Amino acid sequence: MPIHLPPVSRRRFLAGSLAAGAGLLLDQPLFAATRATDVHTWALLSDTHLAADRQKIERAVNMTDNFKAIALEVCGLKHLPATVLINGDLALGSGEPGDYAVIADLLQPLREAGMPVHLTLGNHDDRNHFWTALADAGAAARPVADRHVALLRSPRANWFVLDSLEKTNSTPGLLGDSQLAWLARTLDENKDKPALVMAHHNLPVMGDPKMAIKDSEQLLEIIRPHRQVKAYIFGHTHSWGIQQDVSGIHLINLPPTSYLFTPGKPNGWVLATLQRHGVRLDLHCLDLHHPAHGQKVDLKWRAT
Repeated sequence: MPIHLPPVSRRRFLAGSLAAGAGLLLDQPLFAATRATDVHTWALLSDTHLAADRQKIERAVNMTDNFKAIALEVCGLKHLPATVLINGDLALGSGEPGDYAVIADLLQPLREAGMPVHLTLGNHDDRNHFWTALADAGAAARPVADRHVALLRSPRANWFVLDSLEKTNSTPGLLGDSQLAWLARTLDENKDKPALVMAHHNLPVMGDPKMAIKDSEQLLEIIRPHRQVKAYIFGHTHSWGIQQDVSGIHLINLPPTSYLFTPGKPNGWVLATLQRHGVRLDLHCLDLHHPAHGQKVDLKWRAT
């Protein structure tokens, strides 16, 4: 299993923060050791674009402030999500070590609230800097040696987390033969539940094809015949949207937590509640007055 961040106890978190000379990053961090957790819900974030400079502004947005607001909202939910999953472009530009130090710090309140955090990589990340910066979180043998992939199990679905980073600061993505082979093999071995596949990059059908995964057709050749695959979840385009592939797979484009490419689109995060035969997606916009804020979408899984 590659690097993922487990929850931490309040005592351990505070001791570690004091030892490092670091302050808490939310104004009023919420310690929720006794809070109820909904094992069927996942908080889905994407395109955080956090930087070593916490005052950095990009397209009139302070990315740190946006992330802190979302973390506070997630921690304040009546029932906490079982997991937080952040889908790539963690860093702002080229994934510098200082970016990941800030990212690790900003993630602490989520972890201290009792939620594990899983991370994917996008084209603005640097895989080696990421692995080095978060090495203290622990990393066992990787399923694909040079990629950050994982199979995450939950009561109602298996999540297949992929790594579409080909080259840092280069827009398109690539999965590669070894990762695709792992995906095909692992799907064959796990047919007991619906499968949700996640990677940072879009498919050509949604967003600019020049920004997409280069080996999208090879990916589709694997997931379309595996009828347990119900959705492909991605970010990258900085645009919220949902379509359906010709095979019935739902294509879910997560909004950015950071800045927008197109003014007027929503930025924020999505709460995914897994149901027996589908998923409910609740859109949480940073702009509480945005017309899309609070939008709920119920998706039914394609037949197995």
